[in-house]
Amino acid sequence: MATFNIKVNGASRKVNVDEDTPMLWVLRDELDLVGTKFGCGIAQCGACTIHLNGTAVRSCQLPVAAVGDGEIKTIEGLSEKAEKAEHAVQQAWLEHDVPQCGYCQAGQIMNAASFLATNPNPSDEQIENAMNGNLCRCGTYTRIKAAIKTAASKMS
Repeated sequence: MATFNIKVNGASRKVNVDEDTPMLWVLRDELDLVGTKFGCGIAQCGACTIHLNGTAVRSCQLPVAAVGDGEIKTIEGLSEKAEKAEHAVQQAWLEHDVPQCGYCQAGQIMNAASFLATNPNPSDEQIENAMNGNLCRCGTYTRIKAAIKTAASKMS
């Protein structure tokens, strides 16, 4: 066990875990931030997507020791107020009624938010490529793409 000081959603947090503990489990088990979901555990489905310094990463394969001084953002920290869906992507998700079972949606939203931060006016092909690694077992891909386009128009 080692003690790590990490910055999560704008707050400094101290955790005492093994250095190879995936951030997914640090968030869920140590910090009680359960919005990030466990999906496949091998970084293939995207359900566990969070931001590390603004870039979408798979938390199930990110050891806490690799975070260093980086800043983690989870779905709980995407909006200024955790209880409100204020981010343009979250609002577009609601507008397009994207979720069905909802399990993958936090990871989808985090990936989309990171993508739009670096590509505010994406083409359909760019959206499809960016979101290709986030799987939705309900097949809401058409609504996801529409929501991303709406969010992009509101962010620009």
